[in-house]
Formats: sequence, structure tokens, C-alpha cells
Amino acid sequence: MGIVNMIEIYSGLKCPTIVSRKEWDGLKPVHVRYLPRPVDLVIIQHTVTPTCATDDGCAEIVRNIQAYQMDTLNFWDIGQSFLIGGNGKVYEGPGWLHAGAHTYGYNSKSIGVAFIGNFNKDQPTTQALNAAKALIKCGVDLGHLASNYHVVGHRQLIATESPGRKLYNEIRSWPDWIEDVSSIKN
Repeated sequence: MGIVNMIEIYSGLKCPTIVSRKEWDGLKPVHVRYLPRPVDLVIIQHTVTPTCATDDGCAEIVRNIQAYQMDTLNFWDIGQSFLIGGNGKVYEGPGWLHAGAHTYGYNSKSIGVAFIGNFNKDQPTTQALNAAKALIKCGVDLGHLASNYHVVGHRQLIATESPGRKLYNEIRSWPDWIEDVSSIKN
């Protein structure tokens, strides 16, 4: 998807294309728990994996994350609601309808969006940032996210470096980011 299409998506003409679990060859979840919607919290994370720039490379990383989380951590599914590659594509995890396993204590009231890579050292691509913004806008337009939603960094809620310094610095400039999480913190 080119830059022009991403600009069209973010301007509200259409939602981003989401690479389905079938398209990235994901496993079916062992169990699902439905997410009450609309939720009003978007948690931005990073995967602490290599970055990816191609469709095949991103899909492989998403499959590896799912395998690790299901086989080693005994998760029901991949934990992140959505993952975003450096190629600007959004990869479906539990999605809008099912609770993820991305942030202990917040999974039943938030959407977890993970950028593929380690953003303590890497800079997120413009394509990935635009895809995240378009995804969030789409979530509001479709009623999955409340219109008064907030964006936070993973590190604001639990002890972690996620989403990495460079990505955290970026999301702090987003209009719906909140610095004071005391009203939402468990």
C-alpha cells in the first residue's frame, strides 16, 4: 500500500487493510473471551524483535510471536490485538472483538497495538505510524473505540521499557495521548 493510500485512510476515506490471521497463516485461538466495546484505551507496545519491511518478513515474525506466546507462555492466542509492521501493514491478533493478553490487568478494557521491532534502538517508519493512526481512527468510526479514547505507552501501566524510547517519544505527540494515567491505572 502506497503513501497516498495511507493518507486517504487516515483522512477517513476508508479503514486500513488488516492482514487477517488466515493471510499471515496464524493458528486458531484455543479459547476466546469477548471484549466489551467500545473500549476507551489504546496501549502502544513494541515486540522487541527484529523490524520487518516486507510482507513475508512481517508475517514470519507475527507467526513466531504467536508460536512463542501459545507454546511457551500458554496464551490462548497471540496476545496483541493488532501488530504493525515497518511495511505499514496491520496484522490481526484477537482484533476488535476479543480480549488480548498484552498488558496484565488491562486486557479486558483495552486494545493493544504492538509495533514490530525494538524501538529503543530503531525508529518507527512513517508507514507504520500512519497505519496505527488509521487503525485507531477506524476503531472509533466502527464503534470499537469510544470517541473519547486515550493512547498510552505500555510503560505507563506496567514495569517495562515498551514501547521503546523512540516510539514512546513519538506517541507522546499524538493528540489523544495522556501523560497522567492515575485515573486509569489499576
